[in-house]
Amino acid sequence: MKLSLLIAVLALAAVAVVGMTVTNFTSYLGDDPNTCNNCHVMDGVYEGWFHAAHHEWATCTDCHTPHAFIPHYLVKAESGYHHVTAFTFGNIPDAIYAKESSKKVVQANCIRCHKDTVENIVNGPMAGNFDRYCFDCHRTVAHGKRGISLLPLQYTENEK
Repeated sequence: MKLSLLIAVLALAAVAVVGMTVTNFTSYLGDDPNTCNNCHVMDGVYEGWFHAAHHEWATCTDCHTPHAFIPHYLVKAESGYHHVTAFTFGNIPDAIYAKESSKKVVQANCIRCHKDTVENIVNGPMAGNFDRYCFDCHRTVAHGKRGISLLPLQYTENEK
């Protein structure tokens, strides 16, 4: 019994090591935007970012993940899980839309990077009375104008 359990654990470990090697797993631990752009779904987003203002100052993880060490990698792990399951089961969307938790991370990073600029708004008389995200008005700043992608522009019900 112990020998078969040991063999099963070693086989599983071998499959994990081969899988991590084949997929270049360590690249996903870094901050290179080219890693984020390994999926066709990200083509338009990457192109938009590459030609927009934030290209010189921020990578994908600067805006889309928390900056504290553990939350940063927890968000990356959750995103990775969703990406792997989408690829494995063939459920790849034509366009990716941010979840509410992702929107909150991006909002926090907008405020963190632009603290001096938005300090009067965030800490002023209207503090806490915001029902919109920074990117609701400043949508083209990080990813440029929509429509750069080769895919047709698609709106959600909220954007129409």
